[in-house]
Amino acid sequence: MSSKLGLYLTKYYSINFDIPKRLKKKIFFIILHYTGMSQENQAIKKLCDSKHKVSSHYFVKNNGEVLNLVPDLYTSWHAGQSSWKNFKSLNKNSIGIEISNPGHDNGYRKFSLNQINSIIKLLRYLVKKYNIKKHNILGHSDIAPNRKKDPGEKFPWKILAKKNLCIWHDLKENQIKIKRNLKIQSFEEEIFLNNLYIIGYPRIAKKNYISNKRNLIRAFQRRFRQSLINGKIDQECFLISKNILKFCN
Repeated sequence: MSSKLGLYLTKYYSINFDIPKRLKKKIFFIILHYTGMSQENQAIKKLCDSKHKVSSHYFVKNNGEVLNLVPDLYTSWHAGQSSWKNFKSLNKNSIGIEISNPGHDNGYRKFSLNQINSIIKLLRYLVKKYNIKKHNILGHSDIAPNRKKDPGEKFPWKILAKKNLCIWHDLKENQIKIKRNLKIQSFEEEIFLNNLYIIGYPRIAKKNYISNKRNLIRAFQRRFRQSLINGKIDQECFLISKNILKFCN
């Protein structure tokens, strides 16, 4: 990988991946994560330790340095039980990027400017190399809303969208914010949930339906309405969901 991009191969590597190699044309998604650990070195060690059976292709350190832990054409173990549209268990069709951040349980913080700049460079490199569509650049909580919160509401999706590296709505913030906390009708809730399914989110399982629905809504909010994560559908969320549909093809 070119050092001109500020991305380097390093001495770090993980043995947690599937053999044999996969085909380049089978890579459709990029999944972004946070480590959820307070100590960066411990997170790297965990991803490289065979006992933990987790890994990622790339690791973005606090200072912006990028580690390549698993070669792209091997399936790393980052997504777990997951789904998006018609895809299940996204490990085999994705590249995973872990970003150093303590996460919600350990003092969740903003991602550093160095991290953001490196993520932009890395995504540009991968998008070009594997022809990844911008609507297939996702967060872990998008594909596993009942299990995961990462990379969370502090992740700069809007900045990435301005670089054409993911999708975001094109509604004006001051126009949609006045719709916040306004109740929706039951038929609008049905439309909202169907919009999420069209975007790609997993369908709500019937078992524990109420809590699963809340998790799904929160995942959507962490991605597209980051200033309020309450698990409740309001008119603002409804409008955003309708707007996002036009960017999903």
